[in-house]
Amino acid sequence: MSKEAKKIEAPRFENYPDIVTVKQLKEMLGVGNNQALNLIHDNKIKHFRIGRIIKIPKTSVIDFISSQIN
Repeated sequence: MSKEAKKIEAPRFENYPDIVTVKQLKEMLGVGNNQALNLIHDNKIKHFRIGRIIKIPKTSVIDFISSQIN
């Protein structure tokens, strides 16, 4: 990720924890439940599971946004 992208995205997401939930991902991207789950299931956003709970590193969200810009 470029330094410029970090400068743009970091302040927007500074209030979110380092590991976010699907609900928080939806807020961050401004998308609905289906779109968020599609991004996860298509492995467009890196994530991991703890049991049935999906967790997403905040850096993965920023990386996804950066990849969409370039």
